Amino acid sequence: TATPITQQFKEAPQFYNSPDCAVLVDEDESDGEASILCSDQAVHVAMTLDTAYIRGSMAAILSVLQHSSCPQNIAFHFVASANASFLRATISSSFPYLNFRVYPFDDSSVSRLISTSIRSALDCPLNYARSYLANLLPPCVRRVVYLDSDLVLVDDIAKLAATPLGDDSVLAAPEHCNANFTTYFTPTFWSNPSLSLTFANRKPCYFNTGVMVIDLDRWREGDYTTKIEEWMELQKRIRIYELGSLPPFLLVFAGNIVPVDHRWNQHGLGGDNFRGLCRDLHPGPVSLLHWSGKGKPWARLDANRPCPLDALWAPYDLLETPFALDS
Repeated sequence: TATPITQQFKEAPQFYNSPDCAVLVDEDESDGEASILCSDQAVHVAMTLDTAYIRGSMAAILSVLQHSSCPQNIAFHFVASANASFLRATISSSFPYLNFRVYPFDDSSVSRLISTSIRSALDCPLNYARSYLANLLPPCVRRVVYLDSDLVLVDDIAKLAATPLGDDSVLAAPEHCNANFTTYFTPTFWSNPSLSLTFANRKPCYFNTGVMVIDLDRWREGDYTTKIEEWMELQKRIRIYELGSLPPFLLVFAGNIVPVDHRWNQHGLGGDNFRGLCRDLHPGPVSLLHWSGKGKPWARLDANRPCPLDALWAPYDLLETPFALDS
């Protein structure tokens, strides 16, 4: 059933290309928007949209545009499983000049494969849409930056999008090789040689799937969606992990990705999955702040219990306050 969005959002300012940006389409072309949405020269960004996280999505979009040298050359590809027309209208009203398209995602295509995890929010079928981008987006979109909805950029996304993927890598993401990789899988997994040997001849490291650069052509050629689904089908029979959509990605890709500088995913700012503690930034420079974890900055700000770093998210919040609506 459709759930109308009760929140009202402000219109964002319009952002313009700097003079040295490539001109992707002729101003007179009637299909200019379609051209950008297919252009190899555009920066393609994929995100999911739903009513629960729309406020975060709006902030993420604004942050991408605000810090881009060539904001008019960014094409957004949004995946939604419900309320698509509401979500499309909400994006259009706040970003009337945005180059974007909304793609429908059929929850039932993945729901039969989902096993329960440690947090019910992780079991939402839309969390798994990132595994289906190669099928959902048109074949002309050959490379995409996937972004979660609970993050903001403070740097030019074109730098991230330009990450070299080498001769055969399918995706790039910041790796965390000091994390205890064994904890992402159950003792059942590690005690079964036919399963644990999956990582033979690989140096597997944890990576967060909320920020990824994906070569969709290579993904399609390697049929990686099927590979992920096969692990999910096994999980239904033998419990080999506890978290939601992350472990199948690790099983398929860990040890085979291009590492990206950690500045591009300062993650974990949502705090602990169980206790909701505030987190500090990791040492080093910051290009992207990511509130992965249980606590979301908008919820903590609304509850008047923000973590210190939530103040860095607040400037991108487009929500109309009741006071603004009254005036």
